[in-house]
Amino acid sequence: MKVATFNINGINWRLDNLLDWLAEAEPDVVCLQELKADQRKFPRTALEEAGYGAVWRGQPAWNGVAILARGAEPVLTRDELPGDPADRDARYIEAAIGGVLIASLYAPNGNPQPGPKFDFKLAWMERLIAHAAELVAADVPVVLAGDYNVVPEPRDIYETRSYDRNALVQPQSRAAYRRLLDQGWTDAISTAFPDETVFTFWDYMRNRWSRNAGLRLDHLLVSRKAARRLTAAGVDRPVRGRPGASDHAPVWIELEG
Repeated sequence: MKVATFNINGINWRLDNLLDWLAEAEPDVVCLQELKADQRKFPRTALEEAGYGAVWRGQPAWNGVAILARGAEPVLTRDELPGDPADRDARYIEAAIGGVLIASLYAPNGNPQPGPKFDFKLAWMERLIAHAAELVAADVPVVLAGDYNVVPEPRDIYETRSYDRNALVQPQSRAAYRRLLDQGWTDAISTAFPDETVFTFWDYMRNRWSRNAGLRLDHLLVSRKAARRLTAAGVDRPVRGRPGASDHAPVWIELEG
């Protein structure tokens, strides 16, 4: 099973890019973030014609998450992160596919910090940690995939001081991510490339793509049962360089069986 995560940054604006990549890479499961589309404007028909069933939660202009399954219909298990009934952002969706529980998540950016947006980011991460603990206790194969908006380590960002005040690299953000891993989750990309710098995001500004001034924001965390089946991981970096591309590249893993 090939499971990918892709912050598409506007699914209807970049539908052709998405469809081209699906045809080339043939992932079995795709977790999408930043749909930036109303629930009714999700391109379900085009994706069905490409061979993918889908569950999604849209939101006009911002956010939005989805899970696609090749040749199958994902079984929706949850379309919001528990812990805050007042939170209406479309940032979390979860489904069962082929005996694996898959989550697509889009964590808050948190900027500017300090301030209310950073407080919300940290509170959201606490809710994710609490829910992830329940998933760990269920003792089933789980993949938590998405744009975490956290740069886990200094090696996960190009050499710069311009991000020093950014919420993505703050000690509190990194500590929350580490607490998640300490539950027993495996960061698939970090594990697959222990001695390499791997980026998944390159901002549109200041020629960051051409300079390879990137960050690693998109992560696939796998539970212990899923980690035993992990055989490969990677980033489809060339997708970021195509005309009209998202500022993120697809990230993927392969699970045996």
